[in-house]
Amino acid sequence: MKALVYENALPRLAVTKFLSLLSRRAFVGPFSPIQLRSLPAPELPAPDWVTLRTRLCGLCGSDYKQVFMNGGFDNPMTAVISFPQVLGHEVVATVERIGPAVSRLRPGQRVLLNPWLSCAVRGLPLCEWCERGELAQCRNFTGGALAPGIHHGNSSQATGGFAELLPAHESQCFPIPDAVSDGEAVLGDPFAVSLHAVLHWPPPEDGVALVYGCGTLGLLAISILRLLHPGVRVFAVARYPHQARLALAFGAAATLPHRPTRTLVEAVASVLDVDLQKPWRGLPMLNGGVDVIYDTVTSPETLEVGVRITRPRGSIVGLGVEPPKRFEWTPLYFKELSLVGSNAFGVETWQARRQHAMEWYLEFIAEKKLDATSIISHRFALDDYRDAFLTCYDQGASEAVKVLFDRF
Repeated sequence: MKALVYENALPRLAVTKFLSLLSRRAFVGPFSPIQLRSLPAPELPAPDWVTLRTRLCGLCGSDYKQVFMNGGFDNPMTAVISFPQVLGHEVVATVERIGPAVSRLRPGQRVLLNPWLSCAVRGLPLCEWCERGELAQCRNFTGGALAPGIHHGNSSQATGGFAELLPAHESQCFPIPDAVSDGEAVLGDPFAVSLHAVLHWPPPEDGVALVYGCGTLGLLAISILRLLHPGVRVFAVARYPHQARLALAFGAAATLPHRPTRTLVEAVASVLDVDLQKPWRGLPMLNGGVDVIYDTVTSPETLEVGVRITRPRGSIVGLGVEPPKRFEWTPLYFKELSLVGSNAFGVETWQARRQHAMEWYLEFIAEKKLDATSIISHRFALDDYRDAFLTCYDQGASEAVKVLFDRF
């Protein structure tokens, strides 16, 4: 089968890093760690697994950050992954072949992949987190029947959707209703990420929420807030004009520019009609502020702004992953803020009902409660992966939001 393979090879990493100083194309060039290769069809690690044929696969920010080497070698997550990798975890697929112990899937079914490689997938008794449906907190990402990896795409054995075929445990496959298109279904993974954040750290009714960053996660967070909390005012911080247009279309009350950061802080003070407190140096702080920030970037810059514009005892929910750096965070203690991380999704509760986040998404879509497909901006064949990644590299010029592979 045809697959995009990422190798953790030091010579390739070093050469690519050097050449990238001359041209961004080096990240997907002939010496880069990611290359299009021919691989054998995936083997099924247990009888209750299936082979899937990829129909659509989204490029997640984590995928292209890895390709663009936007991270550190001391990242502790390197303890729970393995190489070589076939990236891609936002997968819509058709069931190609089923193992002898599979009971609830049939060949030809369209499915949405839950990529998390938790206890059941690994053939292990459920840990305390998996018992509660908190699959992203599983204690066994390095054990059981699979090579280390938290989800498809970062385990050498559970390959991802940047390929014609991939393996999956039957419990990971959610059948897609006939009323839901492939284009709608492929947003299920990022929607679930934002849904988890909003459900676990909801805004107060009639409160004020700010969504920081208007890429895929941010725009979906706006749509979720409008759907689940219609009385909440939602403001959005957008980096690019096309993101700001989409944020308004999705229901944001107003969009604010991300830089200069002082102007952003002043703009929040203005729309909320609260006082600015100006220090001797650096950014001002609000005497008041928003109730909750959903920070889909989570960089030192966004956190430094966030602790200044959140009201006392408000919350900042970090959904993004950026390299660390020092920032002035004194308001965190002074305002007694809650700074929490939000990792992926699992079984989620809404209106006293519990089901997997992806089941919530498919239900909302089938009932026509939302339509977020306008964020799908580009589609590429797998053979054109270089153009696909470079489209993600300069989103201001390309006006990219969600980029897909749709031909394999």
